[in-house]
Amino acid sequence: MWKGPFGVNESGADKASASLTAEERQRQHARQLSAHVRAMRAFFEGPDGQDILTAEREMLMPLFERCFGFHSLNLGPGGNDLLSLSAIRHAIQWSPEAALAESPSTLICPLTQLALPDESMDLVMLHHLLEVAPEPHRLLREAARVLRSSGCLVIVAWQPLSGEGLLRLDPRRRHITPWEGSWRTPAALRDWLAFVDFEIERIDYAGFHLPGLRLRHGWLERMGRRYNLPLGSLMLIRARRNVGYVQPLNAKRPRVAIPGVSIGQATRVHSREGHMKRESRKELSERR
Repeated sequence: MWKGPFGVNESGADKASASLTAEERQRQHARQLSAHVRAMRAFFEGPDGQDILTAEREMLMPLFERCFGFHSLNLGPGGNDLLSLSAIRHAIQWSPEAALAESPSTLICPLTQLALPDESMDLVMLHHLLEVAPEPHRLLREAARVLRSSGCLVIVAWQPLSGEGLLRLDPRRRHITPWEGSWRTPAALRDWLAFVDFEIERIDYAGFHLPGLRLRHGWLERMGRRYNLPLGSLMLIRARRNVGYVQPLNAKRPRVAIPGVSIGQATRVHSREGHMKRESRKELSERR
């Protein structure tokens, strides 16, 4: 197991962080995230981590087949090829510091200040990052800012109501990768996404295994994936921006065809008196 970067008491960390300047707090967050990235990369290189990545690839492949565009962004520990499954060819990786960058084009910046223009990404994936982000609400706000109105937001996270979640009942495990951080339920993330005007389209679950046992992709995994049971240790959330329909002020109303009435031009209107006179003349002619 790998010691995580969030092994201090949260209340003590909050008090210490409150006394720091904005620049010092930003450096502290970068150090914490760098330690998390190193620990998660080491975890994914092991057999348990490889099993997790296999399950995540199986969940992401059907989703990425319906995602199109030009640019995608992966906010996570990296060290994997998950974005290569997408049809979007230009994939941008993020890193908290230059020493962890995987390529010269890696985006190196704070999570709360992504160095990207508004609505520039067609796909943004948060890969096991919301659990450990120092300011998760601001991270979601930044991800929503850089995503196009028609873009897709993908969240890959640990699911607390699972076998892995039961292991976190032991307080000692909550400071060990990959069990550190705050694991949030789908209902909590739904509320968070609604705050940035996003709505969940679908939630998929994977990683079905008994507590303490290795994920072996056996009959338990197949059964859980088949019925999408909310008991897997992994969840994949697909969300899109909630764009309401607004009719422009200068929009032309469509013409409506009404029998006997001409729309758009004047029509003759006969008074009731004139109608009665015509009926009387008709009766007189019939008597003669």
